[in-house]
Amino acid sequence: MFEAHFQTFEEPETGVALTARLAAFREELRRRKLTGFVVPRADQQQNEYVPPSEERLAWLTGFTGSAGLAVVLPSEAALFVDGRYTLQASKQVDGKAWAIESLVDPPPESWLAQHLKPGDRLGYDPWLHTSAAAERLAAACAKTGAELVAVDGNPVDAIWTERPAPPLAPVAIHAIGFAGESEADKLSRIRTEIGRSGADALVLSDPHAVAWTFNIRGADVAHTPLPLSYALVPKEGRPTIFIDHRKLSNATRDHLEQSADVREPDTLTRELTALAQRGVQIALDSATAADALSRLISSAGGKVVRGSDPVSLLKAVKNATEIDGTRTAHQRDAAALARFLAWVDREAPKGTLTEIDTVEALETFRRETGALKDVSFPTIAGTGPNGAIVHYRVTRKSNRRIVPGDLLLIDSGAQYEDGTTDVTRTVAVGDPTDERRDRFTRVLRGHIAIARAVFPDGTTGAQLDSFARQFLWQAGLDFEHGTGHGVGSYLSVHEGPARISKLGTTPLKRGMILSNEPGYYKTDGYGIRIENLELVVAADIPGGEKPMNAFETLTLAPIDRRLIDIAMLSQAELDWLNAYHARVAREVRGQLDAATKAWLDQATAPLSTR
Repeated sequence: MFEAHFQTFEEPETGVALTARLAAFREELRRRKLTGFVVPRADQQQNEYVPPSEERLAWLTGFTGSAGLAVVLPSEAALFVDGRYTLQASKQVDGKAWAIESLVDPPPESWLAQHLKPGDRLGYDPWLHTSAAAERLAAACAKTGAELVAVDGNPVDAIWTERPAPPLAPVAIHAIGFAGESEADKLSRIRTEIGRSGADALVLSDPHAVAWTFNIRGADVAHTPLPLSYALVPKEGRPTIFIDHRKLSNATRDHLEQSADVREPDTLTRELTALAQRGVQIALDSATAADALSRLISSAGGKVVRGSDPVSLLKAVKNATEIDGTRTAHQRDAAALARFLAWVDREAPKGTLTEIDTVEALETFRRETGALKDVSFPTIAGTGPNGAIVHYRVTRKSNRRIVPGDLLLIDSGAQYEDGTTDVTRTVAVGDPTDERRDRFTRVLRGHIAIARAVFPDGTTGAQLDSFARQFLWQAGLDFEHGTGHGVGSYLSVHEGPARISKLGTTPLKRGMILSNEPGYYKTDGYGIRIENLELVVAADIPGGEKPMNAFETLTLAPIDRRLIDIAMLSQAELDWLNAYHARVAREVRGQLDAATKAWLDQATAPLSTR
């Protein structure tokens, strides 16, 4: 029924192949006189999605999540994942060969302190770790009398004989009608920030920053329109962009050369070395710059200024053009979502649909808008116990049939040139139990608390995070992920630096877009999540003494009324829900066919406590 999709459903490799790889890797470490090695899930630029050529952790362990790290020692090996991936890792990784440990609390350094011995030599690839990460590893080694050794050439690559070639996707110009600001104006703002930092030049090691600065997009990694690249921006003078020339058409090269010199990637280290030899101060992004860059600059006589890439905050605050674009993108996406949800309601009760069917159908409805460039991440479609796996990704082996009595959790997003979307809905198939309605309503109340929040300018995401958890906490419940992440403008669906979580220390500024996605997950039972995207806007408070902010909800999709225990809602919460549904009907209805209009009218009908 549905064909030619961005998402595939292959099962990760398991069994004999992985066992042989681990043995071969240990032999390679012995050959290099290394006791052990650290394998992060990372590329040179710490991208969330990495090209196949950089999937070293998945190739070695079988774990395919977007965050993780492995340590291999002669007789022990451990995979470290965070709370999102605990269940997934246990299903993908051979528990006899790998211990599954916490990535966060305690961190891998604690495990290393317990397992390393004096004289051990722990290797790491300085191109795949930030300087801060390398320093933590070095400190853990020092506690035990071991040594951290930077390798030249990754030992995984030495045994990965069928490693894919690096990507060479063509680069496209991101038109000013979508970007809203010229490269010259962006560079002027960046140079101001370089001056404030006291640096003489800034290395843009994050390809998102390069794409935003020079108004280009690409397709080197899945789901995020990135051209893998670096840039060097001096406080004064012409910047240089380092990108494989094979990706550039004549028009794209002309576009770039209006603002910068264009060089091949392998000249980056040479130009950085020459600059550092003049003793200048060079700023590096602590979050994305490889430790190798810091080591290179220091060894050449330069001074490294480590801090936050100023572009990260500049691009997080969307301009008027980007805001108008994302509103348009969400209205377009809403029509596809309404058609999809109506289809699920019609087909799921028959008991014939599977999780893969829903993934393919939703992408098809989005494709039919005529504007879809890609999905913004692999769609999470989990029913029954699969819904409890926070970042579940369906494969042909795990694919589950949706049956009456199930909940279907579907978290998905789209990349359009005018905006990036991310939305989660939990759908009841048949009559939900009282427990599921209770949990859903607690999640909904937390979602509404974020959506209705009014907060002073300068408030951080950490200060708002508990708003989303309070009703779950009252029942002794919680969820093991952040409440919200930043979202880019036809860039990453997971964009820093702002987020709504216990770790969200960046103040929320007007123009930022963040997700609002509390959830609840019952292991081996079901999962619930409700997610909308929110735009930070000014709040008009009559008589107020401080500048205040609020959220404008961008996502337009019905929230399943069948899962709501109305008696648990306050009048203010019920009013918010009814107003939201009225807005969804008003803004989406005109884009729909008659049958979907009828479904939408029912799905958005007002609820009453009477």
